[in-house]
Amino acid sequence: MTTPATTSPPLTSVPLLDLKAQYEPLRDEILAAVTRVCDSQRFILGPETLALERELAEQLGVTDAVGVSSGTDALLVAMMALGIGPGDEVITSTYSFFATAGCISRLGARPVLVDIDPLTYNIDPAGVARALTPKTRAILPVHLYGHCADMDALIPIAAGAGVPVIEDACQSIGATWHGRQAGAMGAAGCFSFFPSKNLGAFGDGGLVTTQDAALAAEIRLLRGHGAQRRYYHDKVGGNFRLDELQAAVLRVKAPYLSGWTAARRRNADRYRALFAARGLSQIVLPVQQAAAFHIYNQFIIRLPQRDAARDYLQAAGIGCEVYYPVPFHLQRCFRDLGHVAGDFPQSERAAAESLALPIYGELTEAHQEYVVATIARFFEAASA
Repeated sequence: MTTPATTSPPLTSVPLLDLKAQYEPLRDEILAAVTRVCDSQRFILGPETLALERELAEQLGVTDAVGVSSGTDALLVAMMALGIGPGDEVITSTYSFFATAGCISRLGARPVLVDIDPLTYNIDPAGVARALTPKTRAILPVHLYGHCADMDALIPIAAGAGVPVIEDACQSIGATWHGRQAGAMGAAGCFSFFPSKNLGAFGDGGLVTTQDAALAAEIRLLRGHGAQRRYYHDKVGGNFRLDELQAAVLRVKAPYLSGWTAARRRNADRYRALFAARGLSQIVLPVQQAAAFHIYNQFIIRLPQRDAARDYLQAAGIGCEVYYPVPFHLQRCFRDLGHVAGDFPQSERAAAESLALPIYGELTEAHQEYVVATIARFFEAASA
């Protein structure tokens, strides 16, 4: 008597991100690290944070890394340390997560917005050069979705204007440009450890990197309310400290980052092969320029009828997300900048057409086949 062959049930869902799949193999290591902090009763700026700063500085190829409370606060304190304030202008992309422009505005400075390169979604260097004025105090490119901005073009523009480059590398830890690490090319690099990032904490956390010892000292001063000695304040700073529990978790996870990045890159290659096999020419896939090492914090496709496609995928149990539906120049809170629809057409088009698909390292071939097959069915239904 033969035993009937068994087959796996067909997939019915694929999450946009599966943090449990990443956590399970590391569970014992992480719980041991958390227990170590709990037993020590050192919760703020203790040995875990100091060790993490040393380890990440080495990993990212910088002399100094300063742990802070979030990626947003990394941007904020970096600009504070560089003296950016009321009346200043900071040039940045109009297409990014809100913190990029929001932190400029919080300091009383003016975000000077620039359109994007339609292929990489990163700031257009030619637009940056046109946006320079005597009030420019910094250029803030975003290494969006895990692909570095064109630093070969941006750094000379900044140097010619005598202003620093602050890298928003919140989505790009481990990405490189001509072999140089994101966050190691400008005056300062800003990283986020939000749980969904390629290196994510168990809550908020961030990092500022720099090659400038004096700037690092200023950031450390400002992250603790501007006090070197308790209750004696040299400057008005903020509470931008990374806590020990998050640092301990990140120390466990950081050695696995390169492997997770490799898995994301393999998944990106597999998506390309699957889309090619289906002949889905309507889909615009992410580019990876020759100079860039893409770490795929998101896998962004562009397609017609984006909103209808998103709804179709979600109804099929596939996690997907729109990053970002409204560029800064069309946000209500930035109406005083005086922009109107049509001012930055590439960003507006990306906002209308882009869609993020699951790309996390634990994604299986079956997951990806289901995603691509569902997109193919969407186009078949749309053309019927």
